[in-house]
Amino acid sequence: MTIGVLGLQGDIEENVAATSQALQELHVNGTVDIVRYTEELEKIDGLILPGGESTVQSTLAAIQRSLPAIKKRISEGMPVLGSCAGMIMLSKRAYDRIIGDTKQKLLGNLDIVVERNAFGRQNDSFEADLSLAMLGKEAFRGVFIRAPAVSEVGKDVEVIGKLNNRIVVVKQKNIIGTAFHAELSGDSRMHKHLINMVLQFKNKNGS
Repeated sequence: MTIGVLGLQGDIEENVAATSQALQELHVNGTVDIVRYTEELEKIDGLILPGGESTVQSTLAAIQRSLPAIKKRISEGMPVLGSCAGMIMLSKRAYDRIIGDTKQKLLGNLDIVVERNAFGRQNDSFEADLSLAMLGKEAFRGVFIRAPAVSEVGKDVEVIGKLNNRIVVVKQKNIIGTAFHAELSGDSRMHKHLINMVLQFKNKNGS
């Protein structure tokens, strides 16, 4: 299998390292590629949208004309993990408490509304243990950096995790969105979950 990491801005190398570690621990034969262009996006089996600056990422993706290709692949069922900025990019609408609607270009595959910087700005960054049943009984250490929160979910969206009554992890069919940086946790379980989703997707499609 080939897992792509969108290589426009943000925690690109950290996601490559986390995915490589997950593949190794699962004993799955696969590669991790940094992808930017439409033709590269057509060759992957799963995608990670990394944490970073969502406005910059979506603007660069629009310039590269890769947004339609990403949206199409996700709509076809390709598994995707969006962390922090990646979750914002996947959402239908994003707003900021202070400036209101961000008017940034979004993919819209994930039926959620996201509040940007919901836990504060850079100086308010923190870590917290989260109970995420889909990853097992052991707590997952979430790294929250200018983190968003999900303020509204559609009927097909499953709420996976909360922090202080705010939604921080969601899943909708082949899409996982996390408000924290899973790639910085030192815990490969979120990336393993994506890989297992990719294995199921490939088996279903006979590839």
